[in-house]
Amino acid sequence: MSETTAAIRAEALESLLTERGLLSAEDVDAVITRYNERVGPMNGARVVARAWRDGDFKARLLADGSAAIAEFAFEGGQIDKLVVVENTQQVHNVVVCTLCSCYPWAVLGLPPKWYKDPAYRSRIVREPRKVLKEFGTEIPREKKIRVWDSSAEVRYMVLPVQPQAWQGLAEAELARRVSRDSMIGVTVLDDV
Repeated sequence: MSETTAAIRAEALESLLTERGLLSAEDVDAVITRYNERVGPMNGARVVARAWRDGDFKARLLADGSAAIAEFAFEGGQIDKLVVVENTQQVHNVVVCTLCSCYPWAVLGLPPKWYKDPAYRSRIVREPRKVLKEFGTEIPREKKIRVWDSSAEVRYMVLPVQPQAWQGLAEAELARRVSRDSMIGVTVLDDV
């Protein structure tokens, strides 16, 4: 189904539910606002930026992700047991859920369509370098790739490597530059 077809169907469904009094326009707006402003990848980006700026927070985050992010009071679920894995010069981490699409919604927002795709879920485990290359991410041969399989019990998030050119930036600016895909591990952040 194309994005256009999906958008038309969503609009038709919204209209039908509104006409029948099962949903109001305000309800729809509230859900959209919630996922755009209070649940989503910008939450994870704030966590990453804080970890880059605050070594004590980073240590707590890597030791117990759920406890460390509790201070943010994020809305949304799927973070009862959040494990944060750090990309380094030696290791690149990538996240998948091979069974379904377990995903830490409160810090990464709604899962992207490709994350739920059976091809991604099976191939990233078998041939991670090839799949990452399809995302435009070239991982050097000497760097180890670890694939983390999320489940109903444990969700994973990647702490990306901070680009050197970003060293002097304020925490808020860092957060604006962190992408959802870098926190899943399918892309790396560039110096630009």
